[in-house]
Amino acid sequence: MRTDVNTLGEFGLIEHLTRDFPLLQPSSLKGVGDDAAVIDNGAFCTVVSTDMLVEGIHFDLAYVPIKHLGYKAVVVNLSDIYAMNAFPRQITVSIAISNRYSVEALDDLYAGIRAACEAYGVDLVGGDTTSSPKGMVISITAIGQGEKELLTYRNGARVGDLICITGDLGAAYLGLQLLEREKQLWQENPGIQPDLEDQKYAVGRQLKPEARRDMIETFRKVGLKPTAMIDISDGLASEIFHICKQSKVGALVEESGIPMHPEAELLALKFKLDPATCALNGGEDYELLFTIDPADVEKVKYLPEIYIAGEILDANDGIKLNTKGGNLHDLKAQGWVHF
Repeated sequence: MRTDVNTLGEFGLIEHLTRDFPLLQPSSLKGVGDDAAVIDNGAFCTVVSTDMLVEGIHFDLAYVPIKHLGYKAVVVNLSDIYAMNAFPRQITVSIAISNRYSVEALDDLYAGIRAACEAYGVDLVGGDTTSSPKGMVISITAIGQGEKELLTYRNGARVGDLICITGDLGAAYLGLQLLEREKQLWQENPGIQPDLEDQKYAVGRQLKPEARRDMIETFRKVGLKPTAMIDISDGLASEIFHICKQSKVGALVEESGIPMHPEAELLALKFKLDPATCALNGGEDYELLFTIDPADVEKVKYLPEIYIAGEILDANDGIKLNTKGGNLHDLKAQGWVHF
């Protein structure tokens, strides 16, 4: 069965897609169904982030399941809220779609969105739908809350601070290379079956990333406030540059301190790529890059999945990479370019 979107109309479609979204947060006083969402601010600051995904640029439905797309579209926005040392509470979702999308396809998209909302405890409180001459555009706004004294910005890094990274880097980029390779082979021979070589980790990091809510919760438990923080969406090198620019500092990054999953390292070598380059410039990892006061090192030293990867320097010292071979190079940011 295929239901044409036009049979529902805009508001009928909104009601259809959002009918299974109960409000989970006491602060969501008014959700979908009015001119605006009403959010009880209380004693907290509101943190808002928005992101847009465009078909053919940010995603390719030749290999991205549409349900996964919905999930990922939410997660990448929530990651920005966590990077402020805050917690997301609500999202709005706006989509522009061409006439090749059915109601059933959009049901799958919103099933992914709903799964992310349930996993992270956020409410869908509004959005917009419109037509597009080609493909799909998804725009999501995430709204979060954080205590004023705990909010963490990009501009707080100080000389002597330690550079920390959560999780591991590079796998999402390598998963994308694998998916792109199989798409190209399929286009050349449509009868061929894709061979993802059982690379579940790298493919999973690309298709279904997770935001690091657990790290923000851990910071609260151990009493740690990073001096600066950013999520790693465009590649580690690019994010280091963002923090250094905003904080007016330099940095020394140790190649040996950059975490990579063993499967990702092997996949990089198979693709004849330098693993460190994939970790530095790959992007879409949605891990956290943050700096801490050296006095707080005992708070992170024994925490799982946190790696100390360098030090903040004076701005005059530049932004350097110390390779495993002991060579010092100027760090280059070759991450994702949006335009």
